[in-house]
Amino acid sequence: MASQLYAASIRPGFDSPPQSAPVAPRGNVPDVTTATSAGQTTAGSATQYPAPIPLLGVSDVYLPAPTSPEPELPPQAVPVAPRGSVPDTTAAPSAAATTGGIADPYLPPTDLSAFAVPTEGIVPTVPGVLAGSPATVPVAPRGSAPTWLSGAPSVPDLGWTGRVPAGSPDAPLGDEGDYHFLTVADPVPQLPDDHEVFDVNAVRADFPILKEVVHGKPLIWFDNAATTQKPQVVIDRLSHFYAHENSNIHRAAHELAARATDAYEEARDTVAEFIGAPSADNIVFVRGTTEAINLVAHAWGGKHLQPGDEIVITHLEHHANIVPWQLISQKTGAILKVAPIDDAGNLLLNEFEQLLGPRTKLVAATQVSNALGTVVPADKIVELGHRYGAKVLIDGAQSIQHMPVNVAELGADFFVFSGHKIYGPTGIGALYGTEEALTETPPWQGGGHMIADVTLERSIYQGPPTKFEAGTGNIADAVGLTEALRYVQRLGIDRIAAYEHELLEYATPRLADIPGVRLVGTATEKASVLSFVLAGHEPLEVGKALNAEGIAVRAGHHCAQPTLRRLGLEATVRPSFAFYNTHEEIDVFLRAVRRIAEGGAGVG
Repeated sequence: MASQLYAASIRPGFDSPPQSAPVAPRGNVPDVTTATSAGQTTAGSATQYPAPIPLLGVSDVYLPAPTSPEPELPPQAVPVAPRGSVPDTTAAPSAAATTGGIADPYLPPTDLSAFAVPTEGIVPTVPGVLAGSPATVPVAPRGSAPTWLSGAPSVPDLGWTGRVPAGSPDAPLGDEGDYHFLTVADPVPQLPDDHEVFDVNAVRADFPILKEVVHGKPLIWFDNAATTQKPQVVIDRLSHFYAHENSNIHRAAHELAARATDAYEEARDTVAEFIGAPSADNIVFVRGTTEAINLVAHAWGGKHLQPGDEIVITHLEHHANIVPWQLISQKTGAILKVAPIDDAGNLLLNEFEQLLGPRTKLVAATQVSNALGTVVPADKIVELGHRYGAKVLIDGAQSIQHMPVNVAELGADFFVFSGHKIYGPTGIGALYGTEEALTETPPWQGGGHMIADVTLERSIYQGPPTKFEAGTGNIADAVGLTEALRYVQRLGIDRIAAYEHELLEYATPRLADIPGVRLVGTATEKASVLSFVLAGHEPLEVGKALNAEGIAVRAGHHCAQPTLRRLGLEATVRPSFAFYNTHEEIDVFLRAVRRIAEGGAGVG
């Protein structure tokens, strides 16, 4: 149910042990020549892992390794508070205790007063954040006519006229030609309707869950910022994989291993093409955006950050782009700075630049706020970060499904996103890194697949991206992501953006007109996310009432507590739209909110 509030928790303990077999690219012997990333050569011996912090006593070796740099330990994990206990303020940024005058990242800070949460007003976090009384957020102009993005190309303009029969010269190459769901279907028709950018009803027919009935009402899925629904082609592709291709990859000589390996590496190729990466070697598969950011924070940050170095984020970030930087700041002594936003949710670029300087080593910023829908000028963030010599990470979890992304043009050192945000399976995502950035980043986890050779005294790692993919990957869901991205490509991301923008333009002034509604987040440029509170009603109450009418929205802090507290709030109601939503669904939602505002007559 969309009304459940988030609760932050960290599960203690280790991940499942990774696989230990050496990597063999597609059935061949281990390829040690690919282990070319910068690293170290040291001598050592294996040690036990003392609880609760794993310490690695064996030495790590990259090829080639002409010299013997200083030993490099993997990043460690801070202790976790027991479930149900009060929040662990020891994870606050740059709050490490000291031992003999030297910061100890594994001991709690001696002074917690700076991290107490005020009981009223706006919560100042760290330098660079605006403080003051709760803001009055302006609303969009009422009664304005819906507008469309200009120049949205049609399906034929994009070069796709529908799937073709197997055996045709235009049919997909390789095993794809055997998949009926890739080769037998009609193109998405277009209606001569100036209210629609494309035929949304034809699109909706591709998503079986949209036929669900909830509490006797047709499901209206307005929780797309949390996760998107899956088209039938993705569901079919997953089924086909498990029925015909299921195998572990890379290290076997049999037919199913070859099929699975080809499908998995094809997924990497597809992701690279979709985001404009120069090579599939720039793509690392991870569980999602959160794991990707943690990988960069603990692996790249653990190697390159020193006491006094600075990390700059924004006040729009999801917790996943805050907490990892707090953790690595505590371990390394780096300082975390936060760029402010205005009352409408716009990032203040001048203030952002003022936080940059010679000690800035990394900038991490979302491209679209999950709580407010604010579109951040990522290109300017990258330009400014590089101007001061910093690496830049862009969080694309909320942008990848709404707008075109070309990482080569963007110029970011790292770009991360989750598959389930763009109509793919859960548990799969991607980290893009430039060749330079990935080369200078050490492995994050150790085990099978990421190694070229292992003895009891040392390990030789593969090069990127393999050195970051320890153990058996999420093979099936990577394959499912392939089909999700192809589906989006067939519709056309420009057409998707235009249609979703029109939905937002339609809904915004009409929601603002309802008595008691306060829109939260009215930035100049927004993706199709609305956030609001209703006078006299808690967000959880509103979410429950909407659920009774089959309308799924998110109600809570959206894992963006600093953002909402900057605007004087602890929670909002967040409807978020995708290209399969309709104006009629928005009308049903608006009528339901109006009934709740008027006292609940007719709700449920």
